[in-house]
Amino acid sequence: MNGHKFLNSRRLSVAGFSFLFAYILSFLFEGQVLYSLLDLRGTDADCYILAAIIAHFTGLFTSSLFVKSQAVAKNMMFGGMGLCLAATVPFFFAPSSLWLGGLIVSGYFSVCSVAAWGFFLRAFTPKNERIRSCADVLIYSNLLIIAVNVVAMNRSPYIGLSLAMLCLVIGMVFIWMMPVAHENEQNKTLKNKTHGGIKNPLILLCLFVFIITINSGLMYQVINPAFGH
Repeated sequence: MNGHKFLNSRRLSVAGFSFLFAYILSFLFEGQVLYSLLDLRGTDADCYILAAIIAHFTGLFTSSLFVKSQAVAKNMMFGGMGLCLAATVPFFFAPSSLWLGGLIVSGYFSVCSVAAWGFFLRAFTPKNERIRSCADVLIYSNLLIIAVNVVAMNRSPYIGLSLAMLCLVIGMVFIWMMPVAHENEQNKTLKNKTHGGIKNPLILLCLFVFIITINSGLMYQVINPAFGH
């Protein structure tokens, strides 16, 4: 019975993060939905893209300052995704300072949510299967991204934006359903293994960012332009 609950927790974790990641990569992080909206409005994209990237990296390096437990991590993910949802609404209207502010707020808190997911990856996925969980996230999120991008490019950027926001809502439901059991045991294990050191997690984080950067670069600079002809 415990194994069944453990498996369900893992699936909820992967599903929730996949929908969050789909929102980030289809909209916030140089997403096709964002580019389509900026192009539709005839707005220069450079300022918005740079602001979002800075917010992302700020979130990566500061989230560890206040996310210290599974309970806080769950609240961060749920609350952060809610803030992202609210900050995305202005993009249905004419460009204003709310666009830039929305990108900064959603960029920061979405990446804080990404970092917070590490607690659940560690808690719900056995050590020898964590790569598989990360691979599942990349597969599912990319399938969602493709669907959102196709709609944004061939139907309407606003429909694509609505789908990206729907991904957030569905992701919030999965995150809300996740338990925070085994927190005491997990905290003890974490303290015993790390003993205050962050070298290995930092190396893994840098490696993950490096791989995602290459993947995103290929998608946005090679694959998307090729399909645009």
